[in-house]
Amino acid sequence: MKRLRFYTVILFLSMMCFWAPAKVNAQDAQLTRKEQKEARKAQLKANFQAIDTLLQRKSIVLQADYLSNQYGDRIPVTSSLNFIKIEPDQVILQTGNNMGNLGYNGLGGVTAEGTLNSWKITKDAKHLNYTVRFTVTTNIGTYDVLMLIGANNNASATITGLTRGQLIYTGRVKAVYNASVYKGQRSY
Repeated sequence: MKRLRFYTVILFLSMMCFWAPAKVNAQDAQLTRKEQKEARKAQLKANFQAIDTLLQRKSIVLQADYLSNQYGDRIPVTSSLNFIKIEPDQVILQTGNNMGNLGYNGLGGVTAEGTLNSWKITKDAKHLNYTVRFTVTTNIGTYDVLMLIGANNNASATITGLTRGQLIYTGRVKAVYNASVYKGQRSY
């Protein structure tokens, strides 16, 4: 009987030894609110530096989730067909839809390819965002683009031309090699 009690106590103590570290590790896995805030801030700073590198290389794509006009009309769009792609000396501005072979580019929209004429980056390290202004001369006109990019990869770009009106792309930025976009035929 004493032996049975002794084994029961040993078994109970050994279970406590194995259970206690598991409970401590579970508590370590949960971050406090302050630690979560610091981790989020560190992630935003890392994204800010990565976006800076992409902008310096002129190798970035804004994939639009929404298109808007100057009146505030906003429509959801397919991000792989509606984008602004910037490569060192070339820019592609494209709109499109999934409805078939309508439009000038075969995707229900327009594809404007051109050369990058001016490029100005304004960096706001305090608020972790960028303002990028550039002009692109395409096969269908000259356009001024104002792009606002946040450290969380959200971005918007306002495109204006020589005529009245504007088109606003709202979405996320990615590296050119990481973006999944489908370019239509060049519009003439």
